Amino acid sequence: MLSTQGTATPSGARGTARPATTNPHPPTNTSRPLHAAIIGGGPGGLYTAALLKRLAPDREVTLWERNTPDDTFGFGVVLSDETLGGIEHADPQVYEALKQDFIRWDDIDIVHRTTRQTSGGHRFAALGRRRLLEILHARCRDLGVDLRFRTEAPHPDLLARTHDLVVAADGVHSTTRDTYAEVFRPHLTAHRCRYIWLAADFAFDAFRFEIAETEHGVMQLHGYPYAADASTVIVEMREEVWRAAGFDTLDEAGSTARCAKIFADALGGRPLRSNKSAWTTFRTVVNERWSHGNVVLLGDAAHTAHFSIGSGTKLAVEDALALAACLDEQPSLKEALAAYEEERRPVVASTQRAARASLEWFEDLARYVDEPPRRFAFSLLTRSRRVTHDNLRLRDPGFTESVEREFGCPPGTPPMFTPFRLRGLTLRNRVVVSPMDMYSATDGVPGDFHLVHLGARALGGAGLVMTEMVCVSPEGRITPGCAGLYTGRQAEAWRRITDFVHAQAPGTAIGVQLGHSGRKGSTRLMWEGMDEPLPEGNWPLVAASPLPYRPDGQVPRELSRAQLTDIREQFTSAAARAARAGFDLLELHCAHGYLLSGFLSPLTNRRTDAYGGTLEKRLRFPLEVFDAVRGVWPGERPMTVRISATDWAEGGTSAEEAVEIARAFAAHGADAVDVSTGQVVAGERPEFGRSYQTPFADRIRHEAGVPVIAVGAISSWDDVNSLILAGRTDLCALARPHLYDPHWTLHAAAEQGYTGPGAVWPAPYRAGSRRPQTGRTDAPKPRLALRD
Repeated sequence: MLSTQGTATPSGARGTARPATTNPHPPTNTSRPLHAAIIGGGPGGLYTAALLKRLAPDREVTLWERNTPDDTFGFGVVLSDETLGGIEHADPQVYEALKQDFIRWDDIDIVHRTTRQTSGGHRFAALGRRRLLEILHARCRDLGVDLRFRTEAPHPDLLARTHDLVVAADGVHSTTRDTYAEVFRPHLTAHRCRYIWLAADFAFDAFRFEIAETEHGVMQLHGYPYAADASTVIVEMREEVWRAAGFDTLDEAGSTARCAKIFADALGGRPLRSNKSAWTTFRTVVNERWSHGNVVLLGDAAHTAHFSIGSGTKLAVEDALALAACLDEQPSLKEALAAYEEERRPVVASTQRAARASLEWFEDLARYVDEPPRRFAFSLLTRSRRVTHDNLRLRDPGFTESVEREFGCPPGTPPMFTPFRLRGLTLRNRVVVSPMDMYSATDGVPGDFHLVHLGARALGGAGLVMTEMVCVSPEGRITPGCAGLYTGRQAEAWRRITDFVHAQAPGTAIGVQLGHSGRKGSTRLMWEGMDEPLPEGNWPLVAASPLPYRPDGQVPRELSRAQLTDIREQFTSAAARAARAGFDLLELHCAHGYLLSGFLSPLTNRRTDAYGGTLEKRLRFPLEVFDAVRGVWPGERPMTVRISATDWAEGGTSAEEAVEIARAFAAHGADAVDVSTGQVVAGERPEFGRSYQTPFADRIRHEAGVPVIAVGAISSWDDVNSLILAGRTDLCALARPHLYDPHWTLHAAAEQGYTGPGAVWPAPYRAGSRRPQTGRTDAPKPRLALRD
């Protein structure tokens, strides 16, 4: 959903002086401040003012807004049912006024290459931004809020001295945030598209996304109705497309007319109109702190989320509800502001992650335009990862079934239970038990623990079960508990495990991941201290360059050419043993900062010979190892490679380089690329979140044209179905969910009512193949109770 946040002129202004003044309202210690100042008259500021006054009628609430009451920027506002429910409970009078003006609809239309795909059941509600402000103005006046339009707010320092509470709702360009930048520590990120807010004097009959492939590049229209005779229209495109099309040379009227011409079909030949509209680059705002003394940030001043998921006004209104509730509940102002931030920060962070995913999908729209029409539509709808396959199946089963048919799902078969072929191996479903180091081997020999651990996951229904990283030499171990394939005894122990899987879990494949620890070896078992050096019994480390992983770690020796040859032969010997041990697939571990990964990353490879420098040279040794292993690995059995697609550190592997790395391995015969990230340098700063590594897999799949395995915080079968059906990955590897539930895949089938060949229960377990009944749970009651 969309909102008009991110385009407004900043409300409030920095004062030119800080005059000494007698404080007429000394701040109080209570969390129910008697004198509140609001900077900014957007929806968030106005609603905060109304709530604070409604909670305490004797409270003095003053709001400053530099513009006139009739000024507004943008056109329509979309609010979710969740937000409206909060408004209804907190202030029924505002809700009733809003309800009278809402335009409601259910459908989303996606128009691409003259084909329209429609998905229903989405339940949108919108109204004009001007009307929303009018309702909030009237409510504030009724409650006795002092609204001061056409008035610059006093300097925040002065307001903080003369009021108990100062709420900075002064927008994305917040002067309050700038004033206390050293405290709030804002981070502003500009993105790659230009967009402009316009309007049309007719109502779209659905939320409309229209794609225009022009001679200059791909452009998109986002449109939705906000009145019976009006719609918001947003036109967006990459910066380079915007310049190539000449929009940088056009004024407001010229841009408006040009957009109407480009999207004439969507508009039915009607014109567009503007309202102080200008091309803008969206900026994501994140603050490390939201409050300073009695000053608190709210709405776009505190955080922004891209308009493509419609959360600007929504977040601001929800901020207002939370702030008012915390002020009412907590014993002191300090505790109230801390509680407000504690409550809202995780919600906002989750929304910003979703918004970032949505924003980046539109930034990279050209990547997806050649997808089949229904997959394209499904990919657009699920771009933020908040709308999923199961959501859409409930909202519009007909649309979802049409996407599944186009994908090739047999009737009644979820996408995750369709087969996938890698060379001579056909996997019965798309679920992979991700490699997980168990650190439970003795002298590199897998024992009963490994038999039970891997055997249980094989019985649990996954299409492919992967071993942990199996080391190619004693010196290549991470810890003393790591498994290996450098002796015949180890190979025999692995054969016991593969025989069990093939006999007791027919249809499940088992793969081995081969690797060498490099500079990350000779450390304690994970639960004794991850990456911490052994207190005794250390072995010497080797790496691409003599750089320790941790400051207190061992400095590895830089590998000589002769040593590179020795290690290559260790890999081929281990691969030959793996083949004899009966593994169905072999994965070469070139990720997570281990030896081969250390050659790929510019942060860990500082060599000046033929194996360092350019990406081509950094690839040389990993490709030599891959070719040598492929040479001894049976031709009908597939090989994959795991890479770190980013180091999450400045100067590390770039997203563009990750694509080139994947292309190089594919050219040498890799059947798929297992796309992970990070763990290359100790000072990394990963951006964690649900399925947070999937965008890297998505990019590699589309740009390198190689099958991919997505991994990283994929936890639900709904995520797996969504990622597969949208074409973001071919296989999904899950680790922790399989530690929590060894039968995760079979349970996913039971929960979806699937009983086909993609998830076969072992005969002894069939009595448990139906999902157990559960008791009922009641929804929580609304928490903010306002007094009349």
